Amino acid sequence: HWGKINHPDQEDCIYMSAHGVPAQNVDAFNAYLAGFRAKRELRDKKMVELINEKFAKFGISIDFQKDVYERSMAAEGGSITERHLMSALAGKLEDRFGRTEALIEFLEKDLSLSVVAKQKGYLTDNQVSELLKKQGDEYLLFVQALVENNILTLDGIQKEMNAYKKSGRFTALDIEAIKSGDIDKIAQVFLKDDSILPTVTDYIALTARNLVRFIDRHFRMEKAEKLNEYTASYVAAQELDGDYRFFSGFCGDGQGLKLIAEAFAKEEFETVDLDVLDAACEFLNCNNGLYATKLSNEDVELDMLPPIMKDQPTTIHSEGNMYRVPFYIQDKQVDLIICIESKWSLN
Repeated sequence: HWGKINHPDQEDCIYMSAHGVPAQNVDAFNAYLAGFRAKRELRDKKMVELINEKFAKFGISIDFQKDVYERSMAAEGGSITERHLMSALAGKLEDRFGRTEALIEFLEKDLSLSVVAKQKGYLTDNQVSELLKKQGDEYLLFVQALVENNILTLDGIQKEMNAYKKSGRFTALDIEAIKSGDIDKIAQVFLKDDSILPTVTDYIALTARNLVRFIDRHFRMEKAEKLNEYTASYVAAQELDGDYRFFSGFCGDGQGLKLIAEAFAKEEFETVDLDVLDAACEFLNCNNGLYATKLSNEDVELDMLPPIMKDQPTTIHSEGNMYRVPFYIQDKQVDLIICIESKWSLN
């Protein structure tokens, strides 16, 4: 029995760090640690059993795989700690009581816990809403809105986040970048593909910033992909020519283009027509002007050519570098198509 060593809460438990593992020995060291991790997981499972025994009389239980394991980054080599267990239990309590006085009463009377005034403030909706507004964290505000409007519970949100992470093959750092609300960090998550030219990456990131600035700060985007052919019902595009050739355009079924046009022109359009395409081209022209100015400062000269508008099904074909980035504005998709340093045609 050693008593407390360097763990803030538990006796006979120690935090230990390993530094300076040679790169060629990382796999071997991980293999060495595998046995310890397996023991730790058994310990975590026993802790879950103890929690379930304690809370069985309240009809509350947590599942190790669904509520704890999937809440962690264990699948990527991360650890499961007591914090993941407490988070899972907190989610169950919130599902049962909500962020209400009933939750505080349960903690104080049924669990005999002492809840100070500051903690009570964190456990009730009104106080949390005020705190979130002061923090200005959009992700937390979004989560709060989902819970308050009974759209999803905290557990449900976590499950959706895990599903989104797996479907897009995102890392934990990617998810944190997306949650940050920083458009530059978010854009980089979707532009990691090494096959995307740096010039194209810069252009997409600038376009994303201008969508936030001029169109809708709550748009979302998906990963860029490389392709040779693309067909759309409507196209609002522009070519740039000079030190190299460049083509970009917003394309799709028209609804996403209509939202871009309305936001930029500050005017409502009844249908998708040439007026919509003209207004969308005005935004594209503004975007490309900022891009050309940036390149001019780097001693790269590009001239903007007249806009291209197609109000009937059009196929864009490229013999070289062509990219598609899906953007969603109020859930309406519009694709950004980019061709660079190659022969392309619109038919």
